[in-house]
Amino acid sequence: MTNYLYISRINSPEDLKKVPLSQLPKVCEEYRTFLIETISKTGGHLGASLGAVELNVALHYVLDLPTDRICWDVGHQAYVHKMITGRRDRMQTIRQGEGLSGFPSPFESSYDQFIVGHACTAISQALGLAVGRDLLGGTERVVAVVGDGSLTGGLAYEALNNAGHLKKRMTIVLNDNEMSISKNVGAISKYLNKVITNPLYNRIRDEVDRQLKRFPRVRRFADYSLESLKHLLVPGLMFEELGFRYFGPIDGHDVIGLVETLKKVLNFNDSCLLHVVTQKGKGCIFAEQDEEKLHGVTPFDVRTGEKIKSPVEVKKEGEITYTQAFSKAITQIAREDEKVVAITAAMPSGTGLSQFAREFPERFFDVGIAEQHAVTFAAALAKRGLKPVCAIYSTFLQRSQDQLIHDAALQHLNLTLCMDRAGLVGADGATHNGVFDISYLGHIPRTVISAPKDDAELYHLLKLAIDYPHIFAIRYPRAFIAGQVKMPTQLFQIGEGEVLTEGDDVAIFTLGSMVGPSLEASEMLAREGIHASVCNLRFAKPLDESLILERTRKIRFIVTVEEHVFTGGFGSKVLEFLEQKEIRNVQVKRIALPDEFIEHGSREKQLDHYGLSASKITETTLQFLKRLTLFEHEMRS
Repeated sequence: MTNYLYISRINSPEDLKKVPLSQLPKVCEEYRTFLIETISKTGGHLGASLGAVELNVALHYVLDLPTDRICWDVGHQAYVHKMITGRRDRMQTIRQGEGLSGFPSPFESSYDQFIVGHACTAISQALGLAVGRDLLGGTERVVAVVGDGSLTGGLAYEALNNAGHLKKRMTIVLNDNEMSISKNVGAISKYLNKVITNPLYNRIRDEVDRQLKRFPRVRRFADYSLESLKHLLVPGLMFEELGFRYFGPIDGHDVIGLVETLKKVLNFNDSCLLHVVTQKGKGCIFAEQDEEKLHGVTPFDVRTGEKIKSPVEVKKEGEITYTQAFSKAITQIAREDEKVVAITAAMPSGTGLSQFAREFPERFFDVGIAEQHAVTFAAALAKRGLKPVCAIYSTFLQRSQDQLIHDAALQHLNLTLCMDRAGLVGADGATHNGVFDISYLGHIPRTVISAPKDDAELYHLLKLAIDYPHIFAIRYPRAFIAGQVKMPTQLFQIGEGEVLTEGDDVAIFTLGSMVGPSLEASEMLAREGIHASVCNLRFAKPLDESLILERTRKIRFIVTVEEHVFTGGFGSKVLEFLEQKEIRNVQVKRIALPDEFIEHGSREKQLDHYGLSASKITETTLQFLKRLTLFEHEMRS
């Protein structure tokens, strides 16, 4: 590891302030080197953090933290913030179990205001802090650091509108790197990319304002002239019209210039927006050239940028992920049906739609970080007679709850939801775990919720989904498809499950990612003399009622297994069905995730810790059967 002259002595913003202003470029160089060396070993969100090194340093140099407040959006930009605020020595634990979060978290440090794993929130949060400050008589300065990708989301504009109206003393720093995870899309992105580097307007405006104070009668005419000048010179006209004092654009990698500008801007008793232009991934050639490759990375070779595979990945070489299976399926189906269109919210690569986009560019729509718009837009495409497929991570689809109900389900419109990252996501942690979707979709009338065990099942579910007249959701994890569940898949109808193994002692009802572990568990149980019937129900809604009734007529012990929270999940729906049918002669044990937010760590370790590994399913089932057998024996005695 490199020896560091400056950052080894910086454990707080106060330590940073002791460094002469002229030496800040060297401080930034050290932080950039440290980031590359550390993240190459741990993995993490490298590109955004590299691009924001100077901005992080300048903000901490000028602000009085933690009295002053920074709201980060999303949080990928805040790795240097973590290091400056006393967490540098723990960076080697980032995104690992018991280690630092990959995102800001007030539970981790008093320097962090909010947990920030989803985009577009910072302006709303900063405005709330500013209003709260004024109501309570505070004096602290409030800054929102917003990536330009977040300006594709509606929440950011709702906040801008409200902030421009309230005119509170706050500063928005727009970190404009012309890309988010994937290349930014939309009119706003194109608008921001028309960067005017000449600061002429700000100089003229300041001088005119100063002179006009001496001649108030001519101010009305001069204001008109200033407006015309803005139209000619200012890329920030939109923000000025919303009520913000606009500054910039300025070079986001000139740390000394940033410090000097921030000192001036933060002294204004006004709503200000500072436009900073940066390069995502700066200082790491691999990150500079490929924004998707080094957005969120696994460990890599610092010399070549090549990914270092973990033992788990090496073991699974040649197998495909659920995302890859979806990519193949949607592209093949689109070749056969020209009405199929695909929509994503700034994640074409992550959701597996890149190949679709290359092959059918006119039928592919990346709407930016705007999940609510994505759903309503897709519903309108369905209204026109198309077959929309929305590929959105489970955790991000949460944002579109009203649109799903009001704009799709209530309108009786066909909409296919392909929810990647359903279940535990490992290193991304609580903000990204997709463990609530069965709950938040399960109450919507006529909605189908399914989970494929393998690629063949995913393909057939997608075929069923695009012709279903209402909402049809397919959930699958960020994982490889388990080899032991790759068996011939018969064609099936909506709500139809299958019996994979026969056994009279216990029935295991499961679906999706838990089919593989359940089959392994049945083999372990057999070695203990317990014969399990493993049933892949495929659907959490509607359930295969005939299969459940048939199993419960001859098996009294039922275990449900799901990669979802207990509340409102698959097991809950099985219990509800048994209650509706007044089936009281069976005992049910649910194995699911607890009613809590699960932090970052290894997905495999998380599954085992929360009872969803094959060995833990076996252990829980044996304990369940033993307890009930003993209870029945005592009752007979």
